[in-house]
Amino acid sequence: MKLGIVGAGGIVKTVLSFIGEIDEIVLKAISATTASEEMLKTLCTDYNIPNYYTDVNQMLQDKEIEVVYIAVPNHLHYLFTRKALKAGKHVICEKPFTSNLKEAKDLISLAEKLNLIILEGVNTRYLPNTLKIKEVLNKIGKIKIVSMNYSQYSSRYDAFREGNILPAFNPDMSGGALMDLNIYNINFAVFLFGEPKNLSYEANIEKGIDTSGILTLDYEDFKCVSIAAKDCKAPMMTTIQGDKGCIVIDSSLNLINNYKIIMNENSHV
Repeated sequence: MKLGIVGAGGIVKTVLSFIGEIDEIVLKAISATTASEEMLKTLCTDYNIPNYYTDVNQMLQDKEIEVVYIAVPNHLHYLFTRKALKAGKHVICEKPFTSNLKEAKDLISLAEKLNLIILEGVNTRYLPNTLKIKEVLNKIGKIKIVSMNYSQYSSRYDAFREGNILPAFNPDMSGGALMDLNIYNINFAVFLFGEPKNLSYEANIEKGIDTSGILTLDYEDFKCVSIAAKDCKAPMMTTIQGDKGCIVIDSSLNLINNYKIIMNENSHV
């Protein structure tokens, strides 16, 4: 694919650090605001990017670009994804895909109408261990309880408490723990178990934003508790408990480095 990138923040630098290892991706251009022009020049030099733009609309007119990767602040995902689709580009958009359901439905409808592909930049459901876990779920019997914890103290939380509201904690920019971290837990749960029958979210609110919270997904036959926090930390852990055993994942759900199955007889599979 011939790729154009929108954004020049931290996540873009992470992507650029490995994207050159993927032979199927040819990076054609990157765009950001005029204020980031010096950064764009540096990125082009460091990662051998042929072109940069300080106007995303100009980049979207580049006929060399087939796919656009959107990595702008959360509240702009809908706007820039829609622009890219209208320009005839396939889109990979960072998480969260949109700020609300109405926006998501609109983008899906537009992509279908234009016969274009849109993807959210969450890799959880495609990880090898995620696919293996789905295959072995039946080994632990009937699911009873699922517990997921993605708690990671944010480097921006101290500034937030002092009154410096950065995008990650800005309610007007679709920040917060649910949008930033719990989305990985939700992605994992829905991939394995489908859409829940009911849900509820109880959050710790500071200055109008959820700095941490507990999302409960009700699957009728079992309950799934999903914890995410940006204001405190704990070991990242997921357990899927069945009536014959359990599956334990001792890493965040955007990695799933490993997992183990523990049967009720305490024998590992």
